[in-house]
Amino acid sequence: MATFSLLGGIEPFLHCSLRQGESIFCEANAMVMMESNLDLTGTLNGGIMQALMRRFANDESLFQQKIQATRGDGDCLLAPTLDGDMMILDVGSVQYTLSDGAFVAGSSGMDLKAKIQTNLGGAIFGDTGGFMVMRTEGVGQVVVSGFGSLFEIQVEHGKPITIDNGHVVAWDSSLSYELAVGTNQNQGFIGRMINSVTSGEGMVLKFSGQGKVVLCSRNRDNYQGWLQSILGSNSGGRSSGGGLLGGIL
Repeated sequence: MATFSLLGGIEPFLHCSLRQGESIFCEANAMVMMESNLDLTGTLNGGIMQALMRRFANDESLFQQKIQATRGDGDCLLAPTLDGDMMILDVGSVQYTLSDGAFVAGSSGMDLKAKIQTNLGGAIFGDTGGFMVMRTEGVGQVVVSGFGSLFEIQVEHGKPITIDNGHVVAWDSSLSYELAVGTNQNQGFIGRMINSVTSGEGMVLKFSGQGKVVLCSRNRDNYQGWLQSILGSNSGGRSSGGGLLGGIL
């Protein structure tokens, strides 16, 4: 099986070593460097229906990249689209559910499937995370990324954990979870919505059972909102009457 490892400290490269005949698949545009014994092709992993479902679930490209050692052993370097850390997870006895944009690469023995929620009513009203989720299958390794640093926590039976939705990267698929607005269960839905707006507390995921959750230190949506507010303020200042110099001249 192809071997994954992380190279570097902050925002590492994903290094993959393949022997002749081995292959991996990865997100579109993840390849940074590869040796001449390797070939890179685009593939509809799982077929057209699974590709369409993955795009609907995670807004991924229809095509993934396949890297195969066709002429001998070889190495390649991969990197995620966004800034941040990566983590290598073993898949087999434990399967994982991935959040939007978390997938980087996987070994050929595992697969990533879009699954329709069994509780469609809860999915419609945002109680269980949406219509579709991405889950691993098979045996091998999957590499996930998150914005900022990554950290894993262990959920124990009888000790449920609440995590801000924007910081969740991946979790053990055996865990029970529900999506909620705010953490105060003594309030009704409207009260929690008002508290969410006034306190800055957004959507949260509540995990229970036994298993691992991978977290990232930064919230991508919050960062994008902050960046847009800064860029909007700057562009607004430049466009109003030519600015200070425009007023003087």
